[in-house]
Amino acid sequence: MVRALTYLLTLGADGIPEAAQSAVLNANYLKERLGELYDMAYDGGCMHEFVMTLSRLKKETGASALDVAKSMLDYGMHPPTMYFPLIVEEALMVEPTETESRETLDEAAEVLKKIYQKAQSDPQALHEAPVKTPVRRPDEVGAARNAKLRYTF
Repeated sequence: MVRALTYLLTLGADGIPEAAQSAVLNANYLKERLGELYDMAYDGGCMHEFVMTLSRLKKETGASALDVAKSMLDYGMHPPTMYFPLIVEEALMVEPTETESRETLDEAAEVLKKIYQKAQSDPQALHEAPVKTPVRRPDEVGAARNAKLRYTF
């Protein structure tokens, strides 16, 4: 709460609406850049976030929203929220913040375009992602079935 209060006090009365406007502008800019390849769950403008549906990509290539999100890690990017909202099949919810520059938004768009192209040419590579991180993709089914609830030192 102290961090949030500090941020609000730093922005001031004029800065709060400006930050909100920047977040909306960033989300709409990135949505427009990605709309060339990715299907959007909802048409028209958005507020501070937008939702892509990767159901067509999955049907065509077998690459899921999880595969795309994990692939982003190999480019040093934090992946967006996956599989939310629940009513959108293969959803990725992207929320660029008000502090992102046009350059970082363009970089994110280019990374997501490369991942889309990789899904078309080599979907297996996306299934194996991430490959450049210290921890690779865990076996989530195996971990759920054989949970280790205690660590022995």
